[in-house]
Amino acid sequence: MKSSSFSIFRDGYLCVMIKVYLAKKISRRVVEGHPWIFSNEVDRVEGEVKGGETVTVFTHDNKFIGTGYINPRSQIMVRLLTRNRNEVIDEEFFYKRILQSWEYRKKIGYTENCRLVFGEADSLPQLIIDKFNDYFVIQTLALGIDVWKPAIVNALNKIFDPKGIYERNDVPVREVEGMSQQKGFLSAPFDTNIIIKENGLKFNVDIENGQKTGYFLDQQDNRKAIQHIVKGANVLGAFTYTGTFEIHAAHYGAKSVIGFDISENAVQQANKNAALNGLEDICKFQTANAFDILKQWSKEEKKFDVVMLDPPAFTKSRETIQKAVAGYKEINLRGMKLIEPGGFLVTSSCTSLVNAELFLHTIEMAAKDAKRKLRQVCFQAQAPDHPIVRTIENTLYLKFLIVEVQ
Repeated sequence: MKSSSFSIFRDGYLCVMIKVYLAKKISRRVVEGHPWIFSNEVDRVEGEVKGGETVTVFTHDNKFIGTGYINPRSQIMVRLLTRNRNEVIDEEFFYKRILQSWEYRKKIGYTENCRLVFGEADSLPQLIIDKFNDYFVIQTLALGIDVWKPAIVNALNKIFDPKGIYERNDVPVREVEGMSQQKGFLSAPFDTNIIIKENGLKFNVDIENGQKTGYFLDQQDNRKAIQHIVKGANVLGAFTYTGTFEIHAAHYGAKSVIGFDISENAVQQANKNAALNGLEDICKFQTANAFDILKQWSKEEKKFDVVMLDPPAFTKSRETIQKAVAGYKEINLRGMKLIEPGGFLVTSSCTSLVNAELFLHTIEMAAKDAKRKLRQVCFQAQAPDHPIVRTIENTLYLKFLIVEVQ
């Protein structure tokens, strides 16, 4: 990948002017706005590439496509940052993009706690920034965006003057990009155990050791959606993590709530969150394998008014989609068998490879096997601070369903 190229310094960053020419036959996905360019769609590269450099992309016949960053080690060789030929990728570019993301969140009413930057949906591929009050958690999941981490931190300091910034780059996907896993402070050290407010409740967030960035903001609206169906109900929650759905149920008037998670640390956090809201007498959490509990209790014919299932992603690979579907079918079938006639199933999937149509079909098949009839109450995606771009499939990943089970 060597030819003529030249370099300049801008804002202290080395900018190597590299040109990428696409093959004659490429996916319409690129033409229609998707920012990913796979290695098999690239015909040639003019310039020396090590990885992480900013490149300009052209069609096979020299028509401008956009500007982005490159990593020859990745199957996704180029991720586009802009299709504006006049837009320069420098520190000011990242400041403006993050400011635009913040202005959007303010317009739609997500300010205290929100996903400030949702990667491709905010035209900042593979960058995740979650805002918890005055604290920020960053994930830079590709080499090209990791190079600009200092500029991203500078932008956050300039826009927010935050109390703390932390990176949670302890994720395996970075190794595919040729980077190490790491986590730590990007600001002066601070207490990484904080408390946030959501829907009138308080929750502990462990920024340093919690899953993902420490808290799942994408379900915050869906947790509010259960408020009417749980009043006076006996509720079972499986895959509870730190108990957010279950504590919302208790807050909204549930008679009793019991939750299970396989992680002892998560259960400790869940019980801590229940006590934080004065709901420990209603809401109880136990460490157990949710699959085993659902199977055992359905055999024992235990019954609940509401069963809530919020499992982790069952697959991250297309090769194991059917295994994931089988897992979703099993837990939902078991869950339905535990529900009193006229009760409700609350169920989710965050597996992006299982689309909405397949997820709903799986629920229907589970109902058929359980010999139960369903009526849909609501079907939603993630909260709007995780915006969906229809031409970018991975921005629509969360499926949230409430059904009456007859």
